[in-house]
Amino acid sequence: MRIGDFKETYAADEALLRTPPVRFWMAVFGVALVVFPWVAGDYPVYLADLVGITVISALGLNLLTGFTGQISLGHAAFMGVGAYTAAALSSRWGLGLWATLPAAGGVAAAFGLVVGAPSLRIKGLYLAMATLAAQVIAEFGFVHLESITGGIRGINVPPARLGPLEFGTDRALYAVIVAVAALATWFAANLKRSAPGRAFVAVRDRDIAAEIMGVPLFGTKLRAFALGAFYAGVAGALWAYFMKVVTPEHFPLSLSIHYLAVIIVGGLGTVIGSVFGAVFMTLVPEILRGLASLARPHYPEAMVLLSPMTDVVFGGLIVGFLLFEPHGLAEIWQRTKRFFRLWPFVH
Repeated sequence: MRIGDFKETYAADEALLRTPPVRFWMAVFGVALVVFPWVAGDYPVYLADLVGITVISALGLNLLTGFTGQISLGHAAFMGVGAYTAAALSSRWGLGLWATLPAAGGVAAAFGLVVGAPSLRIKGLYLAMATLAAQVIAEFGFVHLESITGGIRGINVPPARLGPLEFGTDRALYAVIVAVAALATWFAANLKRSAPGRAFVAVRDRDIAAEIMGVPLFGTKLRAFALGAFYAGVAGALWAYFMKVVTPEHFPLSLSIHYLAVIIVGGLGTVIGSVFGAVFMTLVPEILRGLASLARPHYPEAMVLLSPMTDVVFGGLIVGFLLFEPHGLAEIWQRTKRFFRLWPFVH
């Protein structure tokens, strides 16, 4: 049982991983991530890629909605802009990851600045409607700007390249996705402790008070939109490489709602909540599918019955977490850690 946490330097006090047990378990987790593609089958690696992309995109939405309080229903549009940017650059000009990922994030961030411009005048449900309009406009552009997006047929995406290295399979792309997800998580965790991160939280908690204290309201909101869209654009680019084709059907409004569910279930305003939410919401359909497979010998219609239940389960989870655990899986994780910190003693 840990009974004290004594810091001797400012650097130790400001460290992201403050205690030896935390550093130890993070090292174990890092080794597990490295070893995973060597020991796991193709399907678990496929799911791990999906989780990694979801983590990156959910972090962006959490920075915008969870940290800054700006509700967005256009997150799928940001992902789509990034995906089409990466697809166009890689298929038409043969550019590698070194150019497509930053470009995808940059173009999505520019689109996010445009979408976030009304945030100075409107907020809450009105801002949500404005971002919904951006989502609809983006979907229209994905279909009708055929010279750029390829229309309904979309764009075939060549394998991701980084110099002489080619990442053409899910197993190879795993390294890229995990590296980008780790970098995105590290940046978000540090941003939360910085002055811009505290400005995000101040605007979320009481925007007028934050402005009186010197926080530039409009600039802070725009930075949150740009940063959230940058994350989504990078995730969209990785999605394009992962799916090997980009079509308008990949980025509907339901995807934006799905990401809202990810951060609500995981924990609004927490970095680790984005990770938990991504893992949980990606694996729930697989768990339902596994249950249906187990029940099939006894009840042949189980697959037909349980397949449409995925949306019902998603809706039930959101309502359940809002009612019984509004802080999401992140809060459950914190309570679990506090319990074992004092275990076996109660107080």
